[in-house]
Amino acid sequence: MHMLKFRSQTIRSAIAVLVLAIGTAGCDPITLTAASLGAGVGLSHTLGGIIYRTFTAPLKTVENGSVEAMHDMGVKVVSRSTNKMGERVINATAKDREIEVLLEPLTPRTTRMRVIASNGLLKDSATAQEIMLQTERVLSKG
Repeated sequence: MHMLKFRSQTIRSAIAVLVLAIGTAGCDPITLTAASLGAGVGLSHTLGGIIYRTFTAPLKTVENGSVEAMHDMGVKVVSRSTNKMGERVINATAKDREIEVLLEPLTPRTTRMRVIASNGLLKDSATAQEIMLQTERVLSKG
């Protein structure tokens, strides 16, 4: 009888551990995302594959830096325009990706940059992040 009670407790413990493991496995990507975002706090913020960063530089400086960065990467700039909100919009392509860079002047000396790289319905945050990093590299040279 004592052995049967021990097995029953062992089985319940194993089931509890299994349920706990399954329940927390779904949270692991959230933990990894939070950790990766925390690591890049000074660099940029990611929201749904869209990369954001604010630069302490005038809009024109950030625009020229981002265009130079994309040129250095071999990304083809297709168009540059200003939208109704006074933001600069840069459209570019690379292989099968469409890239949009939006530059929003926050102050005369501060510009918020948003980069979206899309491969059809999917967002390519790695390419968007690299465009942001390369823009930062170009701006730090000046």
